[in-house]
Amino acid sequence: MDTSPITARSLQKPYHIKADEFERAYKDFLSGYRTWKELAHAEDWLVFYKNIGPHLSIDETALSDGELYTIISNKAAHGGKGAIVAIVKGTKVEDVVKALMHILWYERAKVLEVTMDFSESMHSIVKQCFPYATITIDRFHVQKDCYDAMQQVRIKHRREAQRAEMEAREQHKLRNKKNAEARKKRLAKNGGKRKGKQGRKPNRKNEKYEPVRLSNGDTVCELLTRSRYLLMTSADKWTTSQEIRARLLFELYPDMKTAYSLSHSLRMIFNNKNATKESGKKSLAQWYAKVGEFGDDNFNTVAATIYERQGEILNYFINRSTNASAESLNSKIKQFRAQLHGVIDVKFFLFRLSKIFG
Repeated sequence: MDTSPITARSLQKPYHIKADEFERAYKDFLSGYRTWKELAHAEDWLVFYKNIGPHLSIDETALSDGELYTIISNKAAHGGKGAIVAIVKGTKVEDVVKALMHILWYERAKVLEVTMDFSESMHSIVKQCFPYATITIDRFHVQKDCYDAMQQVRIKHRREAQRAEMEAREQHKLRNKKNAEARKKRLAKNGGKRKGKQGRKPNRKNEKYEPVRLSNGDTVCELLTRSRYLLMTSADKWTTSQEIRARLLFELYPDMKTAYSLSHSLRMIFNNKNATKESGKKSLAQWYAKVGEFGDDNFNTVAATIYERQGEILNYFINRSTNASAESLNSKIKQFRAQLHGVIDVKFFLFRLSKIFG
């Protein structure tokens, strides 16, 4: 339990022990938690200065009841022992900086690069605590913003399609009602007798509305809903059904094809293994021009955000660094928390994290 994110309950069956009793014994006697020298301030901050390295990541995660903690991690540890450099309660710049200042200046000066997302607070923390570090904004956060803009275009069309379908249903009900009233009037005029078959088969009052279906069996609303995941994937990885769905989507909504093309081209800029910082800058300039021609507000906002932080985004091409190690560590912490079915004793949970990842 000192080295793996497992719970006492997971040891109950294979070792034939009483989980609750073993958990209490581990906490009070076996682990050394009660004599832990960091116990007094553990809930507010923990610093492991020996884990510092030239390449760090900074991110945030929720430990208990949505309470955020800022985590600085060492990429070289790959989410294992020695990964956590510091974990600080909250995201307030002053609190995180104060905790990191417990690391000696010459140790912090060794940091050459820190990867992060677009957070302004994290940017300020890195600038104050790691003065010689290059800031690299995670390429996947950049791409995610672009994907979100594309999905907003899809969602807008889906809402319009849902509204059109609701109107068609209401028109169908109204038409059935009018037909029923017309039949009553004819019956009343003829003394309650029907005179043979007149014209086409009349609509029943309770006749079910059937929306128009496309060649693959989807309605327009279903097409827009089911296209969500294929739009996040490269076209060469589509299945046959996804290819058909994409063709129908792009035929009905040409702007969706443009939005997908913009998202894909941004991904290709970062995927180019031969790209340099200079070539990446030129490629982004061409991408901005395409976004301007498209004229969508969501994409314009993304382009403006990228342009504002372009230098830090382009730093990706120096070492091809991302925030993947921090996301991996966050995922392990969340899985550990899920095994516990929530964190009750935050200090003890942080003690376990320090043993496993500190």
